[in-house]
This record gives sequence, C-alpha cells and structure tokens, in this order.
Amino acid sequence: MVRMTVAGIGGFILVFIESYIVMLMKSYHTIEFGGMAPFISVWAMNFFLLFSILTHLKLWYEEQQTAKGETSNL
Repeated sequence: MVRMTVAGIGGFILVFIESYIVMLMKSYHTIEFGGMAPFISVWAMNFFLLFSILTHLKLWYEEQQTAKGETSNL
C-alpha cells in the first residue's frame, strides 16, 4: 500500500519534472498535454515505472535481510 502511494505521488511529480526539462530543452514557455487523457497516460506510465522500481528495491532489501540473518547464524 505504501509503494502504491509513493508511486502515485512520485509519478505525479515526475510529470511536472519531465515537462520542465522539455520546456528548458526546447525553449518552450508552456506545454499543452492535449487534454486530461494524455496527462493521465503519462502519469500512469510514471506510476508503473516507480512502482516496479520500488518493488525491486523491496525484494532486494528483504533478500539482504535474509542473507544477513543466514550469515550471522554460522
């Protein structure tokens, strides 16, 4: 549940960071997303990107904790 919340908020923030980078690179003053649907599509892509990264980090952390527990018992 925490991963979904962080990915949702982070995905929303990433939309604006990406837009700002595009504005700087192309010397635009504004960006038109073309409506709500394209904006939500970009947000959804960012959400799933962050969710998969957070899931990978969680699994890696759990694996590290398991390995740490196994080596301390030797």
